[in-house]
Amino acid sequence: MNIPKYYSLSSLIRKGREIAATVDTVSFDLFDTLLVRRIHDPDLVKIPVARFIADLAREKGFNWSQEQVQKLRDSIECRHREETGEKFDDHEACYPRYMQEMLSEIFGEDGDEALFERVADYEVAMENAMLVPRGEFMDWLRELRQQGKKILVVSDIYLPAMYLEKFVTHAGFLDLVDGVISSADTFLAKASGKAFPLIQKQYGLDPGRWLHVGDNPVSDGLRPLEFGIQALVLHDASEKQRKTIGRRLFNYSKGRPFWRGRALQQLMQPLEYENKERDDLYVEGYSFLGPMIGAFVQEIAEQSEKRSVGKVFFLSREGWTFKKYWEESIPHLFPGKTLPDIEYLYVSRMALAGASCAYQGLTQVSADIVFLPSGNSDFLDVCRVFSLDPEPFTPHLARYNLTVTTVLSHLHDGYLQKNRELFSALIEDDAFQQEVRRQTRPANDALQLYLDDIGFFDHPDVALVDIGWLGTIQRFFYEAIAHRSDVPRCHGMLFGATRGIPFPTSTGNSIKGIIYDKNRFDFAASSILYARDLFEEACRAPHPTLNGYKLKEDGGYELVFRHTDDEIGRAEKEQDQNYAPLQQGVFDSARPYAAASALLGYSLTDYQPWLNYLLVTKLAFAKTKEICNIRHKHHLDDFHGIKNVAKVHAKVPRSLWNLSPFVLRCSPFLRLRLFLRHMRERLNE
Repeated sequence: MNIPKYYSLSSLIRKGREIAATVDTVSFDLFDTLLVRRIHDPDLVKIPVARFIADLAREKGFNWSQEQVQKLRDSIECRHREETGEKFDDHEACYPRYMQEMLSEIFGEDGDEALFERVADYEVAMENAMLVPRGEFMDWLRELRQQGKKILVVSDIYLPAMYLEKFVTHAGFLDLVDGVISSADTFLAKASGKAFPLIQKQYGLDPGRWLHVGDNPVSDGLRPLEFGIQALVLHDASEKQRKTIGRRLFNYSKGRPFWRGRALQQLMQPLEYENKERDDLYVEGYSFLGPMIGAFVQEIAEQSEKRSVGKVFFLSREGWTFKKYWEESIPHLFPGKTLPDIEYLYVSRMALAGASCAYQGLTQVSADIVFLPSGNSDFLDVCRVFSLDPEPFTPHLARYNLTVTTVLSHLHDGYLQKNRELFSALIEDDAFQQEVRRQTRPANDALQLYLDDIGFFDHPDVALVDIGWLGTIQRFFYEAIAHRSDVPRCHGMLFGATRGIPFPTSTGNSIKGIIYDKNRFDFAASSILYARDLFEEACRAPHPTLNGYKLKEDGGYELVFRHTDDEIGRAEKEQDQNYAPLQQGVFDSARPYAAASALLGYSLTDYQPWLNYLLVTKLAFAKTKEICNIRHKHHLDDFHGIKNVAKVHAKVPRSLWNLSPFVLRCSPFLRLRLFLRHMRERLNE
């Protein structure tokens, strides 16, 4: 029997439109016809479900591994199919029956209906995450509906029709179909041909005025033709090629870690109607920054479990983006685990700097941090950073032959080493420190009220998540609360740790760079240093920066934010508008990242080689167009003063991301030369 086969979607639909004029009913296969899968093997969805069940079992004290759960499921499903084959032509299984039996064996009395519904909901969610409706078929369905045709969806699968309806609803075309039929409900399938007489009787159909469309030459071609139904079979070459690529990447990833991140991105890529024209910044956010932030927050979740972290606090304005990504991804990535609470913490270097001095005073290291930015030069900058009134310090400075404008940075004209030594001696002066503590105590008291209010001290272990780079925020934060007896152990988790100043690590206060850490030599990951400001601006929250903590007259506290009606505020707003598509791409990648990573079962260690490749190609060897599109227009640094450095120090090494388009295009071997310079700097650290 000649089975009509079509090797492209357009040619099949063209023929289908011709036939539609002669039929009253059109039935469609569901999977690989109306819906395509992101994955090459539908059974891969069972892997995260097995992990989910194993996690639930461990939460209840039952010792089951993912592999054991999967093996049990396969054996029970196989037995159910054999039992069905003894009574019916088709060896089909019914999901609720064998899954409830499996859950009862694992959980005993706890394997009740509520648990089954929870597991089934997760499996449906994972299936939906991997299913995409085919745009051209959706257009044809609407045409058929307008023509008054009866439209049916028919599938051979272990899932009853009630679950298939959830897939169709999620895909957005349930209103276009008259019925959804599954072999799991009757054990009469298309494969044996027994489904078609059943459907004919149920809906009162005329086989001579019935068209069936699917992708299987037997189930969707031969069997309906034997019953007198016209049939069209799709053999989509482009879809087969896409699945072949996915299969190869998946297989490569088993033995070569580099391909694990590539497999992740393949599963995340938009398909069909999702794949539409997007802003270049959106694409970079979705494909570059999104997976990187996803791996970052996934590692935070896994580290928090290992360290028994009770609550994760996302710091600074970058933490706002990390928290939002966590909320959209982590609950879906680890649905069977008890996750730590999360909170966005309103902090900044400027707000914490003064508060950090309330009990310990101004330390030498804190003072040195002030003079890291080249725009800071004197004691007035120290006062600006630590929110100090300079006037009361005049007599203290005079005792050491200093003034508020004495140059203390070697980058500025008028600098004398002797004055820096005198300033260090001033820091050891008890009277000076007493004044520092007096002025900064109110800010610290307001900070304590804020932290008490959000329950910061309610957990013995907390995670502090920040962009990085020196760990200054966490340094100041811990110094501001270290005097308390109930201070929790603070596990700092930074996107990147450059460690330009040694961090005072202790058992109660530590930091770790997740994507990059100078203490963990990873040359490829160090490419992040090319454009640190890019990550800060891309992840920045839409609210103004926090300037400080203030006590109110009624005994409460308030958070004092920076005004946005000045030139800097307007520049920030312009930058936010510029990066809006980039941030949207990042946020839109969160759910696909969670689904893809859950299916693959990988984490940061697996993705790191691919992420390093992205960092090198996107930052160190970026194309001119990419640099011009992605780099930020404005960057606010409240720590940085406005004073000009001495001419001898004014010249700074060329940075790839600050060069003009002309230089980027025309300078010979520019990227290679800068990369070799970067390599020398890292090796000499």
